[in-house]
Amino acid sequence: MGYTHIVIGAGAIGSAAAYWLSRRPGASVLVVEQFDLVNTLNSSGDVSRIIRHAYHSTDYTKLTPAMFEAWAEVEERSGLQLYVKTGGLDLATSAESSLAELAAYRSALAAERIPYEDLAAAEIRSRYPQWRIDDDVTGMYQEAGGLIDIRKSVAAHTSLALANGVEFLPHTKVSGVVVRPDSVTVRTERGDFDADNLVVAAGSWLGHLMPDLGLDYRLTLSQEQVSYFTSQRLADFTPQKFPIWIFHGETAFYGFPVYGEPAVKLARDMRGRFIASDERVFEGDDAEAALLRGFLEQYLPGAVGPVYANRTCVYDMAPDRDFVLDTVPGSPHVAVFNGAGHAGKFASLVGKILAELLTDGATAHPIEPFSLRRPAITDPSFEPVFHL
Repeated sequence: MGYTHIVIGAGAIGSAAAYWLSRRPGASVLVVEQFDLVNTLNSSGDVSRIIRHAYHSTDYTKLTPAMFEAWAEVEERSGLQLYVKTGGLDLATSAESSLAELAAYRSALAAERIPYEDLAAAEIRSRYPQWRIDDDVTGMYQEAGGLIDIRKSVAAHTSLALANGVEFLPHTKVSGVVVRPDSVTVRTERGDFDADNLVVAAGSWLGHLMPDLGLDYRLTLSQEQVSYFTSQRLADFTPQKFPIWIFHGETAFYGFPVYGEPAVKLARDMRGRFIASDERVFEGDDAEAALLRGFLEQYLPGAVGPVYANRTCVYDMAPDRDFVLDTVPGSPHVAVFNGAGHAGKFASLVGKILAELLTDGATAHPIEPFSLRRPAITDPSFEPVFHL
């Protein structure tokens, strides 16, 4: 049987693409997933992901209004709350690089006319006494910041897609892809499947398929870790009392209020433990947890306590650490996405855009910065810049 679309990967992006494709008249969609549906082994396996308007570049901030709209529609259709509004706090020290980072966030918001508040250290401590910060720390608050329940989002997209007739094939690993001028064949251990169009949302497993897709850019994988800490003061860190936050220093740390687990969650961005795809592990380590505990001891002492859980994910990054969101040059019926470790918040919108690219041949959303034709992809001498 032939399909109009095959989607490789049923994580946050693949399930979203399946849902949005399923809403198109006449669509017949197959999703192939190597693990269980709504599993905990891909990059959307944890509970929460930060969602925000605040970004270092308008390349992303231009997309955030539509991002929030896409989530609102999925919430309405699924009956599930996926977005938890907590407010978002970006902090910086007096170090030049830290202040420059915060200035970039302000500039992106201002350019898109999205309101924010500047906060001095005393104001931050007054509003959020959980923070123990020096007077040289400044901040920026944006009220729409919050979290997306990423696992629940995969469940919502999967359920809605199933209800619309999408077929899912779990426990099925893709071994190869054949791309022809007007069709594709996806080869699996359970046989070959043909379709008119293809979405590749394979995350850190994309590298195995890149030769078949005619792609040869450098895909760097970094094994990252989040840790959850319990404490005797968890009630001080509920979403009603404490926001999502990013602390911009020489190392960027970010964290969440208590949600989904009885613990405070935090991580540092770009741990930089570079791996090959088959080297990934699914258990965190005590050394990274100790580093994160040190941050809490310095800045959020009320959250310090025993480790509740350590969890991992893998960043799959193009050399500039921006998204790859495009159709393959010369093959407009094949669309590819790489999230670079910061795509969870955009998952539903990205799925919608992928559906538009394959069914309409274009999208009205400004995705030019994420093209497969940009220098970071096409220039082999491009120096990697793994920016937050």
